[in-house]
Amino acid sequence: MPSSYSTDLKLELMVTGEKAGLWGDITNTNLNIVQQAIAGYEAIPLNATTGATLTFSNGITSNGKNAVLDLTGTITTSVNVVIPDGIEKNYIIKNSTSGAHDVVVKTTSGTGATFDTTDKGFKLVYSDGTDVVDVALASPPGGSDKQLQFNDNGAFGGITMGTTGQVLTTDGTTASFGDISGGASWQAVITADPANAVAGNGYFCNTTGGAFTVTLPTSAVIGDFISFVDYAGTFDSNNLTIARNGHNIQGVAADLTVATERAGFTLVYVDSTQGWLLQNN
Repeated sequence: MPSSYSTDLKLELMVTGEKAGLWGDITNTNLNIVQQAIAGYEAIPLNATTGATLTFSNGITSNGKNAVLDLTGTITTSVNVVIPDGIEKNYIIKNSTSGAHDVVVKTTSGTGATFDTTDKGFKLVYSDGTDVVDVALASPPGGSDKQLQFNDNGAFGGITMGTTGQVLTTDGTTASFGDISGGASWQAVITADPANAVAGNGYFCNTTGGAFTVTLPTSAVIGDFISFVDYAGTFDSNNLTIARNGHNIQGVAADLTVATERAGFTLVYVDSTQGWLLQNN
């Protein structure tokens, strides 16, 4: 009985009594093919309009058997990199092509995994013999655990990197980089009402030129807060008034007058009964 060849890597499978005197050479070739599949790297130049079809020749090393493929060349239209049907194998693939066109890695009859026009990063994919699956796009087992993959264009699983000092946050479904929140957003020194105070802001209030009033927002929800600080130490001589704008302050339907030198305080809204409460004073 003559040799046969394995389905995926096309290793030569010898039978007893065949290939006398050749077993050593054939075994070494098989080991080289296995090495390709585990650690092999090869640059695959793509035709500008037709891409490439990976080869899986019987009993010899072939470009499609490598573990890592680097797709190169200048493409002038969207192209395919084709793996023959029936091959089961995993790959790390990098898109190093020039040209703003898609590159689709697919089986002969499948739809495949796509590097879009701007994606010059890496993909971990596998062929199941019928189609090529992008592991980075697949749902994790059970669909409940979330994970991130990265590529070399500065993104984690499609999340663009933020700026210095930002943190990665998630609502359990999507993730993004954003500023650390929690403190007041402090404004420039004011000497008059800034057309109603804004929740989340902090105001340095300078009453050196005379007392003035700051009006609270028209609407408020639980947890809204606004901070105030006596900028020049003049609240005792020129008071700051906080106009309630229809809301209670400390449970009372009256404006709040601040006459304490160097006062610094925060009002936090709770509900329509108590309204704005002093967090500190």
